[in-house]
Amino acid sequence: MKNYYIGMDVHKATIAIAALDASGKLVAQSIIETSTQTVRDFLHSVRGEVHVTFEEGNHAAWLYDIVEPLVKRVVVCNPKHNSKLMSGSKSDRIDARKLAELLRLNAVKAVYHGEHGTRTLKPLMRSYECFVSDITRVKNRLKGLYNSQAIMNRGRELYHTSKRQMWLEKLVNAGQRSRAELLFVQLEDLKELKRVAQKAMVAESTRHEAHKILSQVPELGPVRVAQIIATVDTPYRFRTKRPFWNYLGLAVETRSSSDHEVEDGRVKRKKKVIQTRGLNEDYNRRLKSIFKSAAVHACGCGVYKQYYEGLLKTGMRPEMARLGVARKLAATVLAVWKSGEAFDEGRIMSQAA
Repeated sequence: MKNYYIGMDVHKATIAIAALDASGKLVAQSIIETSTQTVRDFLHSVRGEVHVTFEEGNHAAWLYDIVEPLVKRVVVCNPKHNSKLMSGSKSDRIDARKLAELLRLNAVKAVYHGEHGTRTLKPLMRSYECFVSDITRVKNRLKGLYNSQAIMNRGRELYHTSKRQMWLEKLVNAGQRSRAELLFVQLEDLKELKRVAQKAMVAESTRHEAHKILSQVPELGPVRVAQIIATVDTPYRFRTKRPFWNYLGLAVETRSSSDHEVEDGRVKRKKKVIQTRGLNEDYNRRLKSIFKSAAVHACGCGVYKQYYEGLLKTGMRPEMARLGVARKLAATVLAVWKSGEAFDEGRIMSQAA
């Protein structure tokens, strides 16, 4: 049976498709409508073992559900990784063919798709995060408005409803005062919507078995637990803690060259310090924010404080010690989630080390 490698460049109205055989020869090329039936019709017309790839994006989850039952393999690939490989001219047809060629060479970097258990939780989480971002945006606009008039305001005092009239009276210009009133109204509406979205997200999160397990881990409240479950889906994506650290952006990248030398006719590894180049750049930003913020708080109290202080006593810089706490916390989450056992400060912490 012949193997065919199909690349899809997906857009709102159309999908550009290119199909290659095992030798890399272009055997089919087409532009189809972005719809369920046209995608199914095209794939049904291809005889043989079909491998499909397309880039992660707005249509990725929808297209994955359509394509996955109809082909031997489907890979949703990372567009950031592809941009380093797909140089030269660019168009929809060219991009589709380049994707097919990368798939044939097994040079695409997959983005995880597969679990359906969190399909309800994901949009609820995104709604909550959108309202949080919108609230921050409105607060920044209010801060900017008062700062533009050299009206001093510190911390959160500007947002207290009890002092709202006082702040409005400080604006002399009627237009600026009217704008501030509208922004204050918008802020209150967004806060109410955020509360509704958070309640729905947490309620849906409690339906998952992982919620009860992860809620026992220090520094993880109901919001962080819901975000972790919705983003990770399943802990079995990660064989060990190190791939998980890489996914969180907590993996240290190293660089070395000319690592070996010949001595007395034998190849030996040189004794030299491997240079570090910071943390990995390709990571999940939501999860990195969750674990970094949790680690910052954990360094000051709770079961991780002693661990943090122990790292400092070894001469480690505070920022590296906080990274160590974040990695310890992430390893603990993965270990507890996989085992399904209750968090135990002594046993689980030693296993996650």
